[in-house]
Amino acid sequence: MAQLELVGHSRISEETLEQVRSGALDGWSAQRVLEWGLDQFAPRISLSASFGSPEGLVLVDLMHRIDPDRTRVFTIDTGRLPQETYDLMDRVRDRYRIEVGVYFPQPERVQAMVRERGLNLFYESVENRRLCCGVRKVEPLKRALADLDAWIAGLRREQSVTRSEVRAVEIDQVHDDRIKLNPLARWTREDVWSYVKKHNVPVNALHAKGYPSVGCAPCSRATADGEDERAGRWWWEQAESRECGIHDGYEDQGSGI
Repeated sequence: MAQLELVGHSRISEETLEQVRSGALDGWSAQRVLEWGLDQFAPRISLSASFGSPEGLVLVDLMHRIDPDRTRVFTIDTGRLPQETYDLMDRVRDRYRIEVGVYFPQPERVQAMVRERGLNLFYESVENRRLCCGVRKVEPLKRALADLDAWIAGLRREQSVTRSEVRAVEIDQVHDDRIKLNPLARWTREDVWSYVKKHNVPVNALHAKGYPSVGCAPCSRATADGEDERAGRWWWEQAESRECGIHDGYEDQGSGI
C-alpha cells in the first residue's frame, strides 16, 4: 500500500489520505469521526481544547464516552487567560480523571516582544496582534503537535465567516500535513448547548455572562444580540482577520474563509 511520510512523523496510508481528500467523512456524525480518528491514529492523536468555548468540552465528553484510555487533551496557556478558564481546567481534570497537557509560550520571546512593543501591543494593529498570538499561541501549538499525526479541534462552520468552509476531516497544510479532525463542523450552536445540558458538561463560567467565546482576557468581551459567536474576540478588527493563527490556512487553500 502506498504511504506518505509526514515531516518527522510516522506513516499514514495513501488510502487514509484519499479518504480525507474525497470529503467522504464530511457527512459522518461527530461520534463516528472521533471513532475513526482514534482507530486510525491513537495514541498519536490529541484534542486541542481552549477551555474557552463549549465545543472543546463537548469533544472531551464524547471522546471519554468512546474510550477514556485514548482520550488525550492539550491546551495552550498564553499567560493572559481569565481565572474562569483555569477553574474550568481543574473541573475537567476532576470530572473525567484525565491529564491535560499544558503548553506555555517561551518566556524569552514574550519578554522581547513586550519590551519592544508594549504589553497591550495587540490593540495597535493586526500585525501586532498576530505577532502576540504567534508568540503566545502558535509557537506553543507547534510543540504540542510535535509527536502527533492528527489533532482534533472544535471548529464549526456556523461560528464565523472565517470558519464557514471547515470540513469534518482535512489535511492541515499549515501544520506539516497532519490530519485535522473537526467533528462538530456541521453542528449548530443549539446542537452544542443541547449536548452540554443533556450530559451536564462543565463549561466556562463566563458563558453565563454573555461571552460565547473566551480567549485571552484583554482580547475577549461579551457579545450583543445578533452578533456572531466570535464577535467578542479581537472585536476591534474586521471579521475577516479574527483568527489567532492556530486555525489559519483556509484562505490559502481557496476555500473563501
